[in-house]
Amino acid sequence: MSALRRRRSNGDAGSAGRGGRALAPAGEIEDGPYRPPAIPAGELDRRRVEAAERFAQAHWDLGGLAYEMAVRDHFRLDVLRRQAGRVQDLDAELSQLESLGRLAEAGAAGTCSNCRAPYPRGSAFCSRCGGELVDTVTTS
Repeated sequence: MSALRRRRSNGDAGSAGRGGRALAPAGEIEDGPYRPPAIPAGELDRRRVEAAERFAQAHWDLGGLAYEMAVRDHFRLDVLRRQAGRVQDLDAELSQLESLGRLAEAGAAGTCSNCRAPYPRGSAFCSRCGGELVDTVTTS
């Protein structure tokens, strides 16, 4: 049982701020959004190149499938949808890796979940929209 859950079950809310919300100790939020570990720059570039190659191959395969089906005048939409789904998944992965690369080049710690603006390390609030960047928990 984490220290935060022990405090909640014992009725000790810790140091609550305005609105009964306290900053959660680092590493103790179990229900929060998943944050992947930092990836070294060289590893990030290698992953991006590999993802781009996989995306290009899947895109090429989708075109080949459509061509072969057209030549035979027999379209199987389930096969095309499955391959198009793979292409979309690979495109999303590639976009995420490219976004991480741009953030690493800019020296940003991440992007705001509200407006997607990059923010520097140590920021508690977004400079563009004012949204909270620090994980908080509500105490009862």
